[in-house]
Amino acid sequence: MSHLVPNREFSKKHEDVIAAVAVFPEGQRMVTGSYDRMLCLWDLKTGVMLKKMEGNRHEVRALAVSRDGQFIASGGDKGEIIIWHGETGEYLVQVTMADSYTIFSLDFSPDGTVLASGSMEWMTKFWSTATWKMEGNSIESSTWVNCIRYSPSGKLLAIATNSNLKIYNSDTRECVADMRDNYKSYSTFKLNPCHLLAWTLDGTRLLSMGGSTRIQEWDTLTWQEVSDSHWTRTGRCIRHTEDIVINPTGTLVASASVDKHVYIWRLSDQKTIAIFQHSAPTMCVTFSVDGKHILSGGGDKMISEWVVPEDDNSQILIDDTAACGECIAKGIVPLLEEFTETEIHRPVQVTQPSSVRSNHPPRRTPNA
Repeated sequence: MSHLVPNREFSKKHEDVIAAVAVFPEGQRMVTGSYDRMLCLWDLKTGVMLKKMEGNRHEVRALAVSRDGQFIASGGDKGEIIIWHGETGEYLVQVTMADSYTIFSLDFSPDGTVLASGSMEWMTKFWSTATWKMEGNSIESSTWVNCIRYSPSGKLLAIATNSNLKIYNSDTRECVADMRDNYKSYSTFKLNPCHLLAWTLDGTRLLSMGGSTRIQEWDTLTWQEVSDSHWTRTGRCIRHTEDIVINPTGTLVASASVDKHVYIWRLSDQKTIAIFQHSAPTMCVTFSVDGKHILSGGGDKMISEWVVPEDDNSQILIDDTAACGECIAKGIVPLLEEFTETEIHRPVQVTQPSSVRSNHPPRRTPNA
C-alpha cells in the first residue's frame, strides 16, 4: 500500500507558510500558526476551521498549547508573545514585547504554571501563567536559543542553541549537563541551522537535531550519546530537517523536511518505515493524540493528514528523488525543483544585540 495522497487536507485558510502546528490534549482540535500572522483553530473530526485568530502583528514562528489545553501561546518576530484562550481561541493578553528579538521556541511546563520562551536575544525566559509576568531568573546562552523543551516530568529543561545543547534543572535553573563536545551543530550551512529537540515519553531518551547529517539520541541517565544509534534516511543526508516529534506510544519518530517530505522512523532501530510527500517544503509535523495520523504542513500553506502504518514493521516508501543541498552539491542526484531560502526562511526583522557579531543566517520556526 502506498501513501502518496494525504487522507485529508486542511487548506485555503492560511495565505503564507505554515510554520507551526499543535494538537490539543483532548485530541479533537488543532491549532496552526503561519507567516501570514494568523492562527487558525480547527475541528479535527469535521476538518472545519473553527476560528481565525487575529492579533499577531508579526510573522508567527513558534506555537505551544498547555498540557491542560487551557492556553495557546504564539511567538514570532519583534519578541511578540501572545496568549490565547484554549477553548474559544480568543485573544487574552500580550506578554509584553518580551524581547525586541525574534522568538524561536515556546514550551509550557507540564504542570502548566510556567511558559518558557527562547529567542535570538540569547535568553530563555520564564513567564508565570497566573500573572503573565516574568518569573525568576532567565537562563543566558552564548548564542541564539533555537529550541527549548521540558522533560515529561518537568524536572529538566533542554535548551538547544546554534552551538550547544545543555540540560537544566527547571527549578533551580542550574546546568546539569553540557553536551558541547558531542553535540553536532552545523551553523555554517547556507540555510538556517536547525536545532530541534524531542523527549521520549518515559524521559529516558532525548533526541536532538543540530544541523548535522543525523539525529542524535541521548541517554538521560548518563547524558552520553547512545551507541549504535544511526539515524539515516535510506542513505540520504537530513540537513534540511525542520521538525521532529515522537508519537504517543513512544515507538515512532516523525521528521519534516525542506525536501518536501515527512519521514516516519521506528525508534527502536531508527529505520525509515514511511515517507510522505508534500508539494512544497515542510516546516512542521505532529502526531494525532491517538497516534493514528500525522499532521504536517509548510510552504503549501495547508496541513495534510496522513495515515500512520498500523504495522511498525511495514515500509511505505515513495520514489524519493528530490535532494537536499549537500547531495546536490556532491552531484549524487539532480535537483528537480529549485527552492530558495526566502521562500521558506523569512529573514527575522530584528537588530541583534550590540555585543553580537554573528554570521549565522536567520532560523526557521521550531515545533511545540
